[in-house]
Amino acid sequence: MPKTTPLNAAHRAAGARMVDFGGWDMPVNYGSQIEEHHAVREGAGMFDVSHMRVVDLRGEGVRDFLRYVLANNVDKLKDAGKALYSCLLRPDGGVIDDLIVYFLDETFFRLVVNAGTADRDIAWLAGLIAVRARQLTLTPRPDLAMIAVQGPQARARVWQVLPGSEAATAGLKPFSAATFGPHFIARTGYTGEDGFELVVPIADAEALWRSLAAAGVRPCGLGARDTLRLEAGMNLYGQDMDETVSPLESGLAWTVDLTSPRDFVGKAALLATPPTRQLVGLLLLEKGGVLRAHQAVRTAQGDGEITSGSFSPTLNQSIALARLPATVSVGDIVKVAVRDKELAARIVKPPFARNGKALIA
Repeated sequence: MPKTTPLNAAHRAAGARMVDFGGWDMPVNYGSQIEEHHAVREGAGMFDVSHMRVVDLRGEGVRDFLRYVLANNVDKLKDAGKALYSCLLRPDGGVIDDLIVYFLDETFFRLVVNAGTADRDIAWLAGLIAVRARQLTLTPRPDLAMIAVQGPQARARVWQVLPGSEAATAGLKPFSAATFGPHFIARTGYTGEDGFELVVPIADAEALWRSLAAAGVRPCGLGARDTLRLEAGMNLYGQDMDETVSPLESGLAWTVDLTSPRDFVGKAALLATPPTRQLVGLLLLEKGGVLRAHQAVRTAQGDGEITSGSFSPTLNQSIALARLPATVSVGDIVKVAVRDKELAARIVKPPFARNGKALIA
């Protein structure tokens, strides 16, 4: 049986179409995926992301441990509540997971990891702690739920529903978090829009979800979440990167600190193996198909493959992320195998859309 989040009953009561997503019973939409997508770009939508896992790391030396564990450098985190996006790598440079790490104090960092990799991530971290930092405590938090409220009106709707939270969070910069009562409120997201991700006690989750809906925040499912993150040029673990792929070939070089003297898991492999491929955006130029994952891409420099593709509601055009030879350039025209045809597409630099606007014509 698939696992369920604390909001499962609320989804079903709202008539959501439910699917098995990595072993979780999750809503794919509540009627119209396109309308949900536009609600986030133009107003406010919310997503149940309680299947993701919050993991707390506590103890003396936790920053030193994370310096070694993560490809991005936690020394960038100087202010309490500040967050950092990073990859967790294997020794050979493959991506175990991508995650967000929050600095709360010098003995307390919080990680938010992906649902499908959570158990593996926790086991990996526990193994490294046993070898390098036995004084640390690693605590998964199954007692917490997560709701992502996204869109240009998202923060105002949260402030409306949680009186007093504006004073605590109005000054939050992107990729920062604050505590408001029992709630952990982060100005982060996976849609290319402003908003909050709310980490709340399970007992509060359903009432908060219903209050947000009553305030005009539209419930949204996995379908809209995928088209929104693709338009924003954001990777999906298991499609755009995984354990077999380097972050340097996944459009994530900006999250890898190879310049500081610190060592980290996977650093030697990344330095020893320069990337031969790159992750780029594609914009379909012809009618007659939609770009989808695993379609072959033909270029003058060699073949590649689409990793994520869909119809973009904001651009009204088909878009994709594709892993192609490192020698291709933005503006190049390539051919994509769509069913029994080869359709022309242009290489572009993501993101395709953010903050309610199309960025590529």
